[in-house]
Formats: sequence, C-alpha cells, structure tokens
Amino acid sequence: MRVAIMQPYLFPYIGYFQLVGCVDRFVVYDNIKYTKKGWINRNRMLVRGTDEMFSVPIRKDSDSLDVVQRELGEAWPDERTRLLNRFRANYRKAPEFERTMALVEACLSHPDTNLFGFLLNSIRAVCSHLGIATPLVVSSGVAADHTLRSQDRVIAICKALGASEYVNPIGGLELYEPETFRAHGINLLFHRARAVPYEQAGGEFVPFLSIIDVLMFNPTNEVARMMREDFSLTPDGSANPLPES
Repeated sequence: MRVAIMQPYLFPYIGYFQLVGCVDRFVVYDNIKYTKKGWINRNRMLVRGTDEMFSVPIRKDSDSLDVVQRELGEAWPDERTRLLNRFRANYRKAPEFERTMALVEACLSHPDTNLFGFLLNSIRAVCSHLGIATPLVVSSGVAADHTLRSQDRVIAICKALGASEYVNPIGGLELYEPETFRAHGINLLFHRARAVPYEQAGGEFVPFLSIIDVLMFNPTNEVARMMREDFSLTPDGSANPLPES
C-alpha cells in the first residue's frame, strides 16, 4: 500500500492533489503545530496577471497549539464576503468561472469554525470535484506514537497503516533517508510536480497558484489529464519518472 502524509492547506496547488491521487491512503496531519508563515490558511490567486496572497483569519492564540486546536477568527464572516468578492472580481471572465465559483462558495461557507475541520472539508470537496477517491485519514486517528518527530513519526504512521511505499513531495528530499525507510520495509519515493503552462488571462503564465486557478481556466477533463500526467515519482528526486508497472 502506498501512503502520503501532509499538513492541511487552504486550496493548495495542483501538486497536492496529484499526491492525493497517486496513493492508496492520504494522511492529513491534525496534531501538528500551526505555523504562522506556512501555507496552512493562505494561498495565491491571479490578480491582473500577477500573484497575490489570500487567506482566512485565525483567532489569536498560543503558538504552541496544534492545527486542530486553532479556530477561525471572529472576523471570518465579514472576511469571507470580501474573499468571495475577490474571487469573483478576478476570475469572472475565466471560462470555468461558474462551476468553480460554486465550489469556492461551498467551501468558504462551510459552518465549521475549527481550522482543521474547515480545511479538511475543503480538501475533500476539491477531491470530490476532481474525482479523486483516495481515502483521507486524520493523523490523530492512526494508532502510532505521535510523540515521535520528523522521519521517525512518518515511519511510525506508515507502519501502523501497513504501508509498503511512502511518497513525499520533492521539497523533503533532504529530510528523509531511503535506507532508514527500507530498514522498516518501506520504499521511499518523491513526487515532483511539473509547471505545465495553461492559458490564464492572456499574460505571462504564473505557475503553482492555488488549485482554484487551475480549475477556473481548465475544463474538468483537462485538469484530470494534468492530475495524471504532469508529475513524476522517483526514488531519488530526479526528473526521471519510475517506469510504468
């Protein structure tokens, strides 16, 4: 069985969903520290040919709390209206606007004010929209030692799920040791997304924006092709993909 483990993010880029789609179980961390400068509650959208940040506000609290212990800010109802208006203003001429905007509205209108619950719902909604059937597993529900750190924690979760392969984004190439994974009977693979251009709004292509940008400008069948083809899995992080089995 092939497993991947990631933090939850707000409408993450297409590579995140490629990773979900290429594994048998996708574990979403809920019992991991919230990081202020990370991408958990923010992302990028296209605004007049360039990228701009968007986010959901988080209630001020201790920096030591896990993602599942954080709540959306009290200003979220007003901020949600402003954020929806930004999406409408910047993508109203996109060819897939109506269908994609309905998805955005449904996700941002989800009633859960717990940060993890809110983000998990949006990840599930996008997976459903894309036809990705991979089960999403909440990390705290896995019977593993969650006091472990980094590589050791990943291995413990993989073993608890009976994984024979673990796939990590290419950004973690320096963090994990293939020999250590092999010693536990797990094959370590790396996922590399390719920045394949698509028509946005007539200007220079801006890669790796939120998945919402991809969905606004591409029909579902084209996004499905991108999900299948525009990435590679390698044991060493190279650009050369594994041979098809």
